[in-house]
Amino acid sequence: MVAAKSPAARRPSVRPRKPSHDVAAGPQAPAHNPLFNDSAQKALAVLEAFGRGRRVLKLAEAAEVAGITKASAQRCIHTLEVLGYLRRDRRSTGWVLTPRALGIAHAYLSGYHLIEQATQHLVDLNRATGESVSLSEPDGTDMVFVARFPSHKRFLIHMPIGRRLPMYCTASGRAYLSALPAAQAQRMLRQSSLRALTPATITDPRRIMELIEAAHADGYACSDQECYRGDVTVAAPVIGEGGHPVAAINISAPTSRWTLEEMRAKLAPLVMETARAVSSGAVPQARG
Repeated sequence: MVAAKSPAARRPSVRPRKPSHDVAAGPQAPAHNPLFNDSAQKALAVLEAFGRGRRVLKLAEAAEVAGITKASAQRCIHTLEVLGYLRRDRRSTGWVLTPRALGIAHAYLSGYHLIEQATQHLVDLNRATGESVSLSEPDGTDMVFVARFPSHKRFLIHMPIGRRLPMYCTASGRAYLSALPAAQAQRMLRQSSLRALTPATITDPRRIMELIEAAHADGYACSDQECYRGDVTVAAPVIGEGGHPVAAINISAPTSRWTLEEMRAKLAPLVMETARAVSSGAVPQARG
C-alpha cells in the first residue's frame, strides 16, 4: 500500500457542526455562473430527496427536503413524472421513484474500471472470510457503496448499492481519511455533522482524529457498532496513482460471530491484502 504523508501534525482543533437535514450535501451553485442551470439543480434535488427511509414523498415534503418552493417542486415533479422517473403512489397522494431512475446509477457503474478491477478480489475476499465485503467511494463527507458481496450466513443489515454513510464513524471512511494528507483529513472532518447514530458512535473530533492516525499507522481502520448495532467492520483504503486514496474496501460482520479483536487479528490482514491488490490497478480518481 502506498503510504500517505506523515501524520505528525495530526492534532486538529475541530468542532462538531450542527446537522441541517439528512439529504446528502452536494456541490453548491457557483456564484455568477451564466452556464449554471437552476432548474436542473432543483430537479436533481427532488430526485435526491427520496431515500433514507423516504419511499414516498408528497409535494410539501419534496419541497422541504429539496430546499425549494412548493411551486418549483410541483414543476419538477410534473416534469420528472412525464419523463418517467416518478409516478403516483397508488396508496397515497405522493410520488415514488420508478425503475428508470436506476438508469442513472447503471450508467455510472457500467464499465467502471475501478469496479471491474476490484470485483474478482472482492469475490475472493468474500469467499475467504464468509462475511460481507464492500467497495465504497467518497462523495463529500460520505462514503457511497458501489459494489457489495453479502455474507451467505445470517446477517440482518441490508446494505444496497448506493447507500451512503458518514466517513467519521465508518471503517471505510476512516480508512479513506487516513490515506489523505493531514490537513485535508482535518478539513473534511470539520465539514462533517458529527452526530451519534448509535450509543457507540464516537463524535468527539479529537478522538476521531486519533483513530484516523491509528488507521494511518496500522494500514486499516475499524468501527464497532458505530453505524448499526450488532455490526463490526474493518476497512483499508484503495490507493490510486500519485498515492491519493480513491476508495475503501471493508469487511462487515455481526457481533454474534466476531469481536473487534478477532476481526483485527484475522480479517484486517486480509482486507489490507485485498486493498493492495486493487490499488495496483486503481485509477487516479474515482472516475478517471
